[in-house]
Amino acid sequence: MNAALRMIDANMNRAREALRTLEDVARFSWNDRGIAEEAKSLRHALQSAISVIPAADLAAARDVAGDVGTSVEGANEYTRADLSAVAQAAGGRLSEALRVIEEAAKSLGDAPLARSIEAVRYRSYVLAAEVTLRAARPRPRQFALCLLLTRALCRRDWRDVARAAVEGGVDLVQVREKVLDAGELVAHVRAVRDVIGTRATLVVNDRLDVALAADADGVHLGTTDLPLAHARKIAGSRFLIGASTHSLDEAHAAVAAGADLCGVGAMYASELKPDLAPSGEAYLRAFLAEFPRVSHLAIGGITPGRVAALARAGCRGVAVSSAICSADAPDEIARAIRVELCQENDRSASATGTSSGDGGCGGACRNSGGCAARAAAQGSSRGSTRA
Repeated sequence: MNAALRMIDANMNRAREALRTLEDVARFSWNDRGIAEEAKSLRHALQSAISVIPAADLAAARDVAGDVGTSVEGANEYTRADLSAVAQAAGGRLSEALRVIEEAAKSLGDAPLARSIEAVRYRSYVLAAEVTLRAARPRPRQFALCLLLTRALCRRDWRDVARAAVEGGVDLVQVREKVLDAGELVAHVRAVRDVIGTRATLVVNDRLDVALAADADGVHLGTTDLPLAHARKIAGSRFLIGASTHSLDEAHAAVAAGADLCGVGAMYASELKPDLAPSGEAYLRAFLAEFPRVSHLAIGGITPGRVAALARAGCRGVAVSSAICSADAPDEIARAIRVELCQENDRSASATGTSSGDGGCGGACRNSGGCAARAAAQGSSRGSTRA
């Protein structure tokens, strides 16, 4: 029995299994098309390279019964913290297996095969790095209510609007100021942070440089802003990056590039973007069917009374601008939207016999005892409620 062929056969199995594991974690857990496609491409490249060896020769070299390594177990061999850990382990196995195949090919005097495997191995290093970076990103939180804060739209002082909105249930504030220069915008974002504190997550619209300089929690990028993949390289794995999407093609591109959160819209005609044709609930349903585990915010013309229909379509979070900014009582509008969202999600859960385990807000509530919006509705006279 040829020992080199036996090594190649065993490590081909390891490499193929590792690549299939990477592909499936990326596809079914991360919704990461880029990693899934590269894993599939590498699997085909590896098979093409090894095809110079007759399959019958590799099969003849296989000796599972006589393999002394099958009974050797490593520490924690049967333990993985989660699917991200599974993917990282597969990435490590992949490069190790490819090195063994390459060296065994050299021992057979097959330099062309060794060079082909070497090329695949170098690609595997890049893939392993992408897997490690993707695994390092925490699973994004599903927010329930985002306030798009624009000073020009505020009927009251913007500070009062931001403070009241957070008290009413806003758990994400996006600073949206198109006319301020960078220095003014950094100062404004910091002022917003002073007002909302840590009661809500803070992101900046469009401007990654400002978001980083002002120590915001994240940035939201439009389709014409800095490409999301570049933003991820600059900001790192733990910086929240949202992306606007108006079609499934844009959603696929955003998720593949590493978006933590997708804006889905526009749902209805909006004063904020009057030239943007509404995509309506049909796009929302299509997005949720395609990306059931991706955090999302339905956006565009959303007001109290419209949220229930979105929630019935499966929506777990909405973004609102004028309805809150221009209100005399921003806290009451925010509270009404949260209650409407939670009540419909609760009805859906009851109808299907399922439970979200988070009070109906899709994981958005911080209160371990239940839904913040419901608590606000029941006891708003007793003080503010945090999202």
